[in-house]
Parts: sequence; C-alpha cells; structure tokens
Amino acid sequence: MIAPTDLREIIRNGLLSFPVTPFDAEDRFAAKPFAAHLEWLSSYPVAGLIVAGGTGELFSLAPSEVVEVVKVARSVSGHAPVIAGCGYGTRMACDMAREIEKAGGDGILLLPHYLTEAPADGIAARVRAVCKSTNMGVIVYNRGQARVSADQLAQLADECPNLIGFKDGTGDIDTVRRVTVAMGDRLSYIGGMPTHELFAQAYKGAGMPTYSSAVFNFVPETALKFHAAFTAGDDATCEKMLQDFYYPFAKIRDRKSGYAVSAIKAGVRLRGFEAGPVRAPLTDLTEEEVDMMRSLIASVR
Repeated sequence: MIAPTDLREIIRNGLLSFPVTPFDAEDRFAAKPFAAHLEWLSSYPVAGLIVAGGTGELFSLAPSEVVEVVKVARSVSGHAPVIAGCGYGTRMACDMAREIEKAGGDGILLLPHYLTEAPADGIAARVRAVCKSTNMGVIVYNRGQARVSADQLAQLADECPNLIGFKDGTGDIDTVRRVTVAMGDRLSYIGGMPTHELFAQAYKGAGMPTYSSAVFNFVPETALKFHAAFTAGDDATCEKMLQDFYYPFAKIRDRKSGYAVSAIKAGVRLRGFEAGPVRAPLTDLTEEEVDMMRSLIASVR
C-alpha cells in the first residue's frame, strides 16, 4: 500500500482515470473484460485509477463486487495507485474501507452516504469514522447530500492524518476556493464535475490543479492532450478541444439523466472492449445515440 502522504503527492497534479465496471450477460461483474480495459488504459500515463467510483457505478455494486474490482485492478495496474469508491451509510463505508485495504487498495474516494439529508456535524462524523477505519489515504468527495465546509475539512484534517484529498462535484466555487486557500498543500485537490474538462479552467483558477477524466475510458489520447494543454495554460488548445469534442459529447450526455455514465460505457464498447450494459436505474444509449458517439470518436482519431 502506498503511504497516504505519498499518495497525496502522486495524485496532486496528474490526470486521474475513472474506469467503468463491465458486466456480463447475466449482470455479473466481468473480471476479464475489466482487466483487458485496464491494461489498455494503464499503458497511458495517469496518476491513478479510481475504480468503482461514480463512472464505475458504485451506486449499483454490492460491497463484495467492489472488493473484486479492486483485486483485479491491483493485479493489472502496474505502478498506478488503485483508489476505490467507498460509500453508503457509515458502518457500511467503514467495512468497505477495511475490505478495500485488504484487497490491495491504496486509497478510497469517499462518496456520499444515502438519500436522506444530514446535518453538517453528522457528515463530519461519517468522514472521521471512515478515516479511522483504515490506514489508506482518504479523499472526501463533496457531492449530493454529503458536503463539508472549509472549517469542517480543516478540523477533520487535523484529526485524521490519512485524510489526503478533497474532490468537488458540486460546482460551488466559493466553497472550493475557501478550502484551497485554507488548506494549502495539506490536501490534494481534484475536480470531479461530470465531464470535468468543461469546468477545468474555472476550477484551476479556484486552486484545483487536476481532475478525474471519464472520457479517458475511451479516448485516452484526447483526454491526455487536453490535460497537457490545461496544465500548460494553453487556453487556445483547450477551447478548441471543448468546441470540437467536449461540448458535442456533453450534448449527447445531456439527452437523458444518467447518460454521464451510459455514454462513457458506450464509448468503451465502441473502442472494442466488452463493457456490458449499465445497471438499472440507469439506461443505455439508443442506437441513434450510439451512432452519434461513433461519429464523435471518429472525429478525434
């Protein structure tokens, strides 16, 4: 296992991959197709793999499936850190964290809890409990019903040395900036909006130097080209790529709720990898929409 402080530095600036989770015809986790896809992705330079995350359909996976996903990822990831999605209620999240660590994970991305709203001190108590349940590095994901403030995060970082990262998927730039100013180098900061490339430049101005890329699943060359331009401050290249690829992709993604995952999985299949369908309550793209994805991929290859 990579030490939490080392993991923090590894992920501080590099692009992070968010692999999909493939299923077979009987809706079981498909380990061999997952390994084949990860081997391809791992041939490209990334700072880490975030498996069984939002794009990896954590919300539809049983805890035992998350463990299997981590084991396969560990076996093929090479030197890339394996970070796993972890979520649900506090006790379940603590149990999942312990099992992910046993399976060879290097860290976890702590996703939101469950449907109900919760008070700020309760959300902080959940983060604290999960951090104390594992030796791995923990990245807090501000999204949905689970949001921490800059003050809460500072307190949690003091109490939990293995709290190493903050990821934002809320779009609340005010909170993001308060966090990055208050915490400085104590944490790594990761942009986590759906298709985050659309927001990356704005988030960079708020102190977030990197992000996780879902489109890396099927156009890794394009994702890395954008990240390189973004890192270099080459706004002209970023804006051209936004117009040529990312906004057209977002137009397909926005046709139906949940397509932020479904369109990625369709792209993986179009690149020749077995990914299977998405699990309910998500739905797959229509044939017309798959054709739109096919044309978009061809335009950047």
